[in-house]
Order: sequence, then structure tokens, then C-alpha cells
Amino acid sequence: MSESPLAEAEIRILGCLIEKQHTTPDYYPLTLNALVAACNQTSNRHPLVVYGEQTVVDGIELLRRRQLVWLVSASGSRTVKYEQRLTESLHLSLQETALLCVLMLRGPQTLGELRGRSERIYPFADLAETEAAMAALVQAEPEALAVKLPRLPGTKESRFFHLLAGPMEVEALSAALEEEKKKPLPTLALLEAEVQSLRAELAELRTAFEAFRAEF
Repeated sequence: MSESPLAEAEIRILGCLIEKQHTTPDYYPLTLNALVAACNQTSNRHPLVVYGEQTVVDGIELLRRRQLVWLVSASGSRTVKYEQRLTESLHLSLQETALLCVLMLRGPQTLGELRGRSERIYPFADLAETEAAMAALVQAEPEALAVKLPRLPGTKESRFFHLLAGPMEVEALSAALEEEKKKPLPTLALLEAEVQSLRAELAELRTAFEAFRAEF
């Protein structure tokens, strides 16, 4: 990206907004509670995080300054919601959007993993179509949006990763990924994040139900 690189929290926020825009359009744009819950999901996320509300608010503000997130509100509603403008800013196709979103939310992926994990946004017909869309991200102008990583020892396929956090030393990243496999999962933090996520989702469903009931 031509501007300064995005921070981890900013990438997670944008990835969640892109994901929910396509997978749960009835609940998009997202409220702050829904966005915090999406960031802290324990499914379809890597690395797993436990963001507090202030972390997300700070990330939103930084993204607003870059015009990558907009605040929206329905007529007569006092609830502020958020929508992403990254895909529009980068002029991404739906295929490219699907792949970039998975990389933002799940870390480095093989082409096969990308194809399977992006189908809720775009169902790729085969690996050839997936590879073509990934090539567009790798060869994007004026700056590449993704990079092919060296194949790790003991693996059959290379993985790809996004470059929204700026240029990277691919060898160093590969070494970090190998080291990360050895780390234990933060069990207590994950359970707390799951509880927070479920509470926020329940609150969203209650709000949606009340709005629906008010129409009758």
C-alpha cells in the first residue's frame, strides 16, 4: 500500500468487516459490539486475539483517517455502524477480495486452503481459477498485495501471505511460522474471548429481533 503499513488490529478489523459484508449481509454494516466479537472469534481466525473495545475503537479511528472505514447510521437510529472501503480503494474483484480476506483473518495459506476457506465469499471453480486470482494480488500495481512464501520443511506446498502490513522478509516470516507451531494455545484467554463473542452475538440478535417485531 502506498500509505504507511497497517497494524495488526487494523488488518483484523478490515478483514472482519469484509467477511461479514459477504457472509452475513443482513447484519452489515457492523455495530461496535459485533465488530469486537468478530475480531475475537475463535473459529476461522489466526492468530487468535482478545481485543478489548478500546483496541477496536482505536483501530477504527486510524482506519477512518485513511478513509478505509466509514461510519454509517440508519435514519432515525442512534446506533453507529461501520463499513469497510478497502476493497473499493484497492479496486479488488470479488475473487481477489475473497482471497485477501482469508489471508487477513487466517494467516499464510496454500492455494488449496484458500480455495476451500474462501467459498463463503466466492466459490472458486478450481485451483486454476484460485491461482489466477492470487497471481493478480501478487502482481498488483503499483504495489503487490500478496507474496508467495518459501516452502516450509516437511510441507508439500508453498503458502501465500498478504502485504498490507508492509514489505516483509519472507525467510524471517517462514521461520516465525515454524516457531509458532510450537507455542501452546492460551486456553483461558480463548475461553474468555468466546464468551465475549457469544454475548455480543446474542445482543445483536436481540436488537435485530426487536427491530423486526416493531415493524408489525
